[in-house]
Amino acid sequence: MKKSLQIGGAFVGLIVGAGFASGQEIMQYFTSFGIWGTVGGVVATAFFVFLGYTLAQLGADLQTTSHKGVIYYLGGRYIGFIFDVLITFFLFGVAVVMFAGSGSTFEQMFDINPMIGSIIMVAATILTLLLNVKNIINLIAMVTPYLMIIIFAILIYSIFTMDISFAEADALAKEQASGASNWFIGALLYVSYNIAAGAALLIVMGGTLKDRKVAGMGGVFGGIMLGALIVLIHIAMFVKINVVSGVAMPTLELANQIHPAVGVLMAIALLGMMYNTAVGMFYAFTVRFIQPERKSFKPAVIVTGLLGFGASLVGFTTLVGKVYSTMGYLGFALIIAIVIAWARKDKRQKSAIAA
Repeated sequence: MKKSLQIGGAFVGLIVGAGFASGQEIMQYFTSFGIWGTVGGVVATAFFVFLGYTLAQLGADLQTTSHKGVIYYLGGRYIGFIFDVLITFFLFGVAVVMFAGSGSTFEQMFDINPMIGSIIMVAATILTLLLNVKNIINLIAMVTPYLMIIIFAILIYSIFTMDISFAEADALAKEQASGASNWFIGALLYVSYNIAAGAALLIVMGGTLKDRKVAGMGGVFGGIMLGALIVLIHIAMFVKINVVSGVAMPTLELANQIHPAVGVLMAIALLGMMYNTAVGMFYAFTVRFIQPERKSFKPAVIVTGLLGFGASLVGFTTLVGKVYSTMGYLGFALIIAIVIAWARKDKRQKSAIAA
């Protein structure tokens, strides 16, 4: 149970990057559809549970230290190669987005030069990657309970201070910019690009365990926690939509409404989530090329981190627009491949039982 919870917590910590914890992604893919956004949150939860369970078990079954083995297993020789190249590129891209995002957060909350903020995050990421994989999983998992406590406090505050009717909130929510044409597509897109980003490390985490049931339950716990965070953040923003309408970082705004000190705690949580995502992505990117036990791994981590810092100077907004939009399409293809692999395995197991 403990190992499953660690895997689940690390899965959440990996995916809950800048946009998720700030509320901006939840606003676009769920809250902008009003009350139906809640149903979208439940649908997304079901997908996260199923995909988390399947990917973590595949990692345990194949005992892989890189996503490469599972991706080729899912897609075959040719499609697997395309998946591998794209996922590897996006691992680097998402980590770079986190570096740029941390610079923006340091500037907004603490009035620190964004380049200095990015340097702090790059240094923290490199130092963490010099640890072994189990320590990395534990570190990433530790931040998740902290974020959930803060989000829950914001939710309670939002519900008890709601000063508009549900009908008014629903109408105002639907005026917000949306990331999809309807609530169902919004939920699918959200799961799609997050799985494209998180699949690699979830596979690697599953590969650290020999018991496929423990690994699978880790994916289930992670999916449930992700879903709970989606629904909680969505409801908190929905009932206070008159306060967060048009705000770049909605959860940060709600935290500041409670008290400036809570705003600082939320900013720390945001930075923690960016740190988690950067560490997870860069680790999965580096182990794709070099095994962690090799002497060249640590120098490669340092070089990769410095290259990532250089790429982050392009800017947070530009990077988000380029990297995340393309990831959604990759995610759909990956989800289809996962479902097919799961169906084939289930069919083989039924045939074996019948025999």
